[in-house]
Amino acid sequence: MIDETVEEIEEMQTHSSSVVAVKATRALLELLDREFATVEEYERALDRNAKALQRANPSHASLYNAMREVVDTVSAADSEDVDDAKATTSEAVERVVDAVEHGKSGAAERAAEHIEDGSTILTHDYSSTVLEAIELATRDGAHVEMFVTEARPRYLGRKTARTLAGNDRVETHLLTDAASGYYLDECDEVFVGMDCIVGDTLYNRVGTFTIAATAAHCDVPVSVVGSSSKVIEGGFVFENEFRSPSEVMREPAEGFDVRNPAYDATPVSLLTRAITDEGVMEF
Repeated sequence: MIDETVEEIEEMQTHSSSVVAVKATRALLELLDREFATVEEYERALDRNAKALQRANPSHASLYNAMREVVDTVSAADSEDVDDAKATTSEAVERVVDAVEHGKSGAAERAAEHIEDGSTILTHDYSSTVLEAIELATRDGAHVEMFVTEARPRYLGRKTARTLAGNDRVETHLLTDAASGYYLDECDEVFVGMDCIVGDTLYNRVGTFTIAATAAHCDVPVSVVGSSSKVIEGGFVFENEFRSPSEVMREPAEGFDVRNPAYDATPVSLLTRAITDEGVMEF
């Protein structure tokens, strides 16, 4: 099952990092059904499988944090026997899954408090946390206008626009990515999700850096929203993903190559704040 989960995670390119982290963490429970002669053998197997799951998507900080939390908890428990180590693993998995799932909702609730009635907001790509924040704000009575970038080449912004269009308190506009600068002067704020923040850098869907830099020039605040599990001070090295050139153009590239990075790096100095379930970090 863990090998199958590794393959699934490698294919889960349109899912949020929180969904991936939960799936990977629960996969570790498979080890509870295996036989191990010693605690040391069990802990080695746990560490080996956790690292395999991490490698399935090395760009997801929440996945990295989840695996590290389970392994470190079991290692620090100094279990007397294998059954004790397995019980500790089960408790750690339950705690980590609960934290990931509630972290997303907590971040959305805090972000909703920053969305004012009548505000105009630009968002990029697809963030389930940002969408939940908009839903909560409008449920409390706010009316908002949303500019949504299409997020080439995979066009996940279209999914965002369709979702927002179902809310009668949201006036929704879909833009090409290049048009964001044209409309930023009309916006009160930019709200985007986060893949992760590592030190002084936000890693998020490619195009975020361009929007944040333009917003800074236009004096438009930029807020990033996500679970605290996606904020890492150290120990995690972000690895970008370079996707198939066929996503950019279907015909063969003759005499040139096609670059298709999935993420870009935005200095937090271009951001106004990061909103997580644990609080608000002002930059």
